[in-house]
Amino acid sequence: MTEIPTPEPVVVSAEEEAAFTVMSTDAVLTGRAMMTGQAMSSAEFWAGLLAAALVDTAGSPRKLPADMWPDQDPVMVQEIWDRACVVASRAAQFAASPWLHRDRLQGLQERLTEAGFHAMAGSVGRSLGLVARVHPADSETGWEH
Repeated sequence: MTEIPTPEPVVVSAEEEAAFTVMSTDAVLTGRAMMTGQAMSSAEFWAGLLAAALVDTAGSPRKLPADMWPDQDPVMVQEIWDRACVVASRAAQFAASPWLHRDRLQGLQERLTEAGFHAMAGSVGRSLGLVARVHPADSETGWEH
């Protein structure tokens, strides 16, 4: 008769558990960020239309947070809304002129890597690679000819 061995229980150290927590958080946050930026050009178009529609239906920008989440704690909703507005504003600055923010973005990518948020760091790296490239013609002085 074949005997099926019973596996030994897995013991996970506190260090391994902490590393797994960082990795899981990194993956979730990166997934959320990627969902919001999958189609950047069309997303910018729709974001503008959605912002206009939100204000149009709420009547005033100050009413937006409470209007969108009326069943939630208004203080918490406002705190989340304020944070989201700051993040969106900064992302818009980065998107408007990424070549001016190249060093800052690279520094932020390094900070994410150092913190163990490798997926988010990779996401920043992909954005840098897509939008912050320097075209060879942009570095020419014109004196070579």
